[in-house]
Amino acid sequence: MRLAKLITPKRINTLGVIKITALTMLTVSFLPAAAQDNSPYSRYGLGDQVPSVNIVNRSMGGVSAGFTDPFTINYANPASYSWFQSFKEARSPKLGSGRAILDVGINYESRTLREPNNNSPVGKFTASNLLFSHVQLGVPLRSNWGLSFGIRPVNRISYNMIKRERLTDPISGTNIDSAQTLSEGDGGAYMPNIGTGMRFKTAKNQWLSIGVTAGYLFGKKDYATRRAFINDTVAYNAGNWQTKASYGNIFFNAGLQYVINIDSRLSATIGAYGNWQQKLKATEDRIRETYYYDEAAGYTRLDSVYEDRNIKGDIIYPSSFTVGFMLQKLPKYDGEKREGGWSLGVDFSQTKWDNYRYYGKVDSVRNRWELRLGGELRPAPNPNSYWSNVAYRAGFFIGPDYIHVQEKLPMYGITAGIGLPLVQPRNSQARNQYTLINLGFEYIKRGNNDNLLRENLFRLSVGMSLSDLWFIKRRYD
Repeated sequence: MRLAKLITPKRINTLGVIKITALTMLTVSFLPAAAQDNSPYSRYGLGDQVPSVNIVNRSMGGVSAGFTDPFTINYANPASYSWFQSFKEARSPKLGSGRAILDVGINYESRTLREPNNNSPVGKFTASNLLFSHVQLGVPLRSNWGLSFGIRPVNRISYNMIKRERLTDPISGTNIDSAQTLSEGDGGAYMPNIGTGMRFKTAKNQWLSIGVTAGYLFGKKDYATRRAFINDTVAYNAGNWQTKASYGNIFFNAGLQYVINIDSRLSATIGAYGNWQQKLKATEDRIRETYYYDEAAGYTRLDSVYEDRNIKGDIIYPSSFTVGFMLQKLPKYDGEKREGGWSLGVDFSQTKWDNYRYYGKVDSVRNRWELRLGGELRPAPNPNSYWSNVAYRAGFFIGPDYIHVQEKLPMYGITAGIGLPLVQPRNSQARNQYTLINLGFEYIKRGNNDNLLRENLFRLSVGMSLSDLWFIKRRYD
């Protein structure tokens, strides 16, 4: 007697994954920094730009336009969602099973600021920070259709600078008083997002994928300049010039990929993604006041000189695009004959920061381009050698920064990384599960002796990609 019954084994509890992901998003998105960061360049635009690509892509110089992988989520290009791993039912076009991916990551950053032409210990400042990178969940909906959602930071504002100076009479040139000016800023932006990608067969061994992501970009800016006079005989009240703003709106970006299978293992992919110019709705508070500082109470207002709250306005977020090419050769697992694989890609990106406006005003920003080159090497897999199953990645990028204060700000970075698979026991009941730990290393140099400050950034990123077949239909006789 033949009994046909559809059974969904508990490989992954989809509802449970969604609950855990949502809780993780709320927790890490508001996780405070482990130590104070300080980057004066975060004063401009909407703040210091946070990496917009996955840790895997960062390890390869940031190449992402043509990147696809069955065990990680390339959230930079939503067209890649169409390549989430899926399996059809026997003798049926319906989806029999699909691989769900939960991808999370954190970043440790160490930043060093140096004065130009000053390599002494006195002329530098070092700060470190621990921040979350991303949380993203991806699932296949059909054999050619995928869905992904999550949250990631977009930019960050964090600076604190003190200037002490002697004031002189502009006519006589005699000394008057001393003054101390504290400039500080805080804030940043996040974007929860949901995206989908679908692919279509256009010719033999050729596919076109298109994708779109919708998100809500929201954030805040809090800038303050506190100035105090230092006098031995006369007490002056300190002044605070502060501007606070919050902003947000729906945000869209889109992407495409065209894949050509040259043979059973070698493929070439042309990819592109980007966003068009978009408008963010903002609300601003402008505060001018005198104050005093108390160690217990902090900054305490004495008198309000001027205050205007809930000023409505717009922030114009510029358009950007990235185009790239990737050549990929898959490893070969064929009995005793095993061969390694590799991938090599190049991207070019541009952002129109000249169009950025904050309440109709321009800022010290300029159009930016960036060239990225990177790749990945996978040795011939050997069951007796763990390191032969590790992915090795490297790359670099170069291009001027979008900040333009006095002189152009050159920037370049060198990257490297590895993908460490966690091996499942052979007697494991969850043989379809696959966990990958991704480590990424980035060294970024910003500015030179022609700029006001040189900035060196070392970033260590740790990500974990957990995946399993989330829906399996089995037939029992």
